[in-house]
Amino acid sequence: MERQYIESLLKDYHWMMNSIKLLRESMESAGEKLTAQYGLEASMPKAQGGGNSDPVLQETVRREKRWKKVAEYEKKVKILQDRIHKVTDDREVEVLHWMLEGKSLRWIGRHMALSPSHTRRLKDAVVDRLNEPNGTNGTDGTKGANGTKGSSLQEQKSYV
Repeated sequence: MERQYIESLLKDYHWMMNSIKLLRESMESAGEKLTAQYGLEASMPKAQGGGNSDPVLQETVRREKRWKKVAEYEKKVKILQDRIHKVTDDREVEVLHWMLEGKSLRWIGRHMALSPSHTRRLKDAVVDRLNEPNGTNGTDGTKGANGTKGSSLQEQKSYV
């Protein structure tokens, strides 16, 4: 299960990063295009019943949902970013780089002049390295909160 999760994170990393960037940019504004009603429309009775017709409230609710989605993407991306340092072999680093850029294994194999099976083996080695348990929580060699070194992927997934 963890291996499949790492593979899906690698596969989705590129579009999640693009989405984070675009969503942050688009959500920086506070909804300037929303207009309040003036004149007779402001004094007219509002419809009663299902749903709220306040466009500002609806936009606020929509944006809050999008910010939650950005936070979810950021947590998933961080899982990979915290583990990238584990991949040290030059070919594996190259495969990882191109996977994070959103390139297909076929493209990577052609770019590196490797057979499809060799490319898959390198990808599998990258996934295995990323799936290894952390030796420490940081670079200072400190132990985790539970008294053991590092944290498992399962612990990190529980935050996602």
